[in-house]
Amino acid sequence: MSRDARWKALLELLVERGRLDVEEAAAELAVSAATIRRDFDQLAEQQMLLRTRGGAVVHGVSYELPLRYKTARQASEKQRIARAVADLVAPGEVIGLTGGTTTTEVARALAVRDDLTSGSPALTVVTNALNIAAELAVRPQFKIVVTGGVARAQSYELVGPLADGVLGQITLDVAVLGVVSFDATHGAAAHDEAEAAVDRLLCERAERVVVAADSSKLGRRAFARICAADAVDTLVTDTAADAAAVERFEEAGIRVLLA
Repeated sequence: MSRDARWKALLELLVERGRLDVEEAAAELAVSAATIRRDFDQLAEQQMLLRTRGGAVVHGVSYELPLRYKTARQASEKQRIARAVADLVAPGEVIGLTGGTTTTEVARALAVRDDLTSGSPALTVVTNALNIAAELAVRPQFKIVVTGGVARAQSYELVGPLADGVLGQITLDVAVLGVVSFDATHGAAAHDEAEAAVDRLLCERAERVVVAADSSKLGRRAFARICAADAVDTLVTDTAADAAAVERFEEAGIRVLLA
C-alpha cells in the first residue's frame, strides 16, 4: 500500500471513529506499527490529526477530511450521480458549481458531453472551487467565472465576503450543490459556515437548485446550513438510498433521481 493510500485510509478511519491506536491501525492496514507511527507523526505535522500517547485523534470537533483524501470515497456512485446531473444541464445554460468531490465529477461529466464540444459559449460555469475552474479552463468552449474570496485548503473553495461582489451581479439557470448532509426536515448543510454562505448565495441566484449527494449524505445533519429542503428542486443520489428517506424527500416536493 502506498503512503497516500495509507494516509487516506487512516484519515477515513479517524473520521469514522474519532480515535485510533497504533496497533489497531497497523492491524487494519496490514502494515507495521513503526509505519503507522511515522504516518501519524507526518500527518500531525500537517495538522491533519492530533498525536496522542499510542495513537491519534481527529483534529478538532468539526474535523473535515481534506478534498484530496476524499476522492476515492463512494467513487463509482459519485460518477454515476455526476453523469445524471450533467444530463439535467442544457447547452448554453449558466451553471453554478460548489466545491466537493461529487461536483468535481459533475464538471468532468460536462466536459466530455458530445453536445458541449462547441458553442459561444457551450456552457457558462460559475464556481468558487479552484480545482473545478482549473480543470474546465482548458475547455475553450466553456466560459468560466470564478468568484472572489479566500481559498480553503480543505476543499479548494473560495469563501468570504469577496464572493458576494461577483454572485450579486449574476443569475444562474441551475446551481449544483455538493453537500455534507441533506435531510428533508433540516435541509442541506456543510461543515464550514463560510462555505455554506457562498453555497447559499449560489442557490439564491439560481432558477433551479440540484443537490448531488451519494446516499451516505442523506438523512444526516451538519453544522452549517446551506438552504432549506424546499429550496431544492432535484436530488440526484445513488440506488443505495434508503427508500423511506427518498419518500420523505418526495413528500417535501423534491424530485429524486436514483443513479
